[in-house]
Amino acid sequence: MNYYELTFTYDSPIETSIINDVLAAELGEIGFESFTENENGLSGYISDQLYNVKSLQEKLAAFPLENVEIHYTESLVESKDWNEEWEKNYFKPIRIGKDCIIRASFHEHEPGYTYNIIIDPKMAFGTGNHETTYLMISEMLKLDLAGKELLDMGCGTAVLAILARMKGAGRVVAIDIDEWAYNNALENIRLNNTDDIQVALGGAEQIASAGQFDIVFANINRNILLNDIRHYNDCMKPGALLFMSGFYVQDIPAIEEECKRNGLTLLSHTEKNNWVAVKVQKP
Repeated sequence: MNYYELTFTYDSPIETSIINDVLAAELGEIGFESFTENENGLSGYISDQLYNVKSLQEKLAAFPLENVEIHYTESLVESKDWNEEWEKNYFKPIRIGKDCIIRASFHEHEPGYTYNIIIDPKMAFGTGNHETTYLMISEMLKLDLAGKELLDMGCGTAVLAILARMKGAGRVVAIDIDEWAYNNALENIRLNNTDDIQVALGGAEQIASAGQFDIVFANINRNILLNDIRHYNDCMKPGALLFMSGFYVQDIPAIEEECKRNGLTLLSHTEKNNWVAVKVQKP
């Protein structure tokens, strides 16, 4: 099968990574199957049988973020082994010390890791930020999760929920607002034999019905986090921990202020290439 490669760049004051996430979700609705990120924007791939210029232009004209001007170029890519292309050019195994490796099913098994997680990347892997995934996994690896109730908010591929179950968490709930992410989470959960994870499609409105949690992980972006911290607080048991990522070092004061407004205390943070994960506690 032949594919079109479309390369998107932006004129906007909004962070490129945020635009990439939103654009990937929008393009997924019209048949785009995979994406790769770079510092200037996003490349998307769609089969020549599904590519429709009018549908693309309509999506771009109705783009939900304001103050974003999107430019793109297109080229026809001849049929090739796309798994091989992913492996060679994009998705490499992610290793966190000798504790955890995240790999695709087309990668060879690497022995010696405590937790070996299989995530088939497909469309959404990489529409978030590797630094934030790395930071959140690193935080989770420090925790004793035995019997804990855990929420993975904005779960994406469900890698955090899967790791939580592997580490012995009791009840694990994963929520994402994107239908593609929801379906991909279910697929990855099956791949890792962690079928008892509860997955829900939706946003913060789903939290109230999910119950109370000992630990909450939310790897989303600054604006959504600021809006939803109050909802996370509502579902946290006394003494519960909240880990948040998806924003920069300079965003910490705004995040901390909103936490204080909800009676939560920021305990610490970790950094990787200016991206941050914060650890917050409820009294």
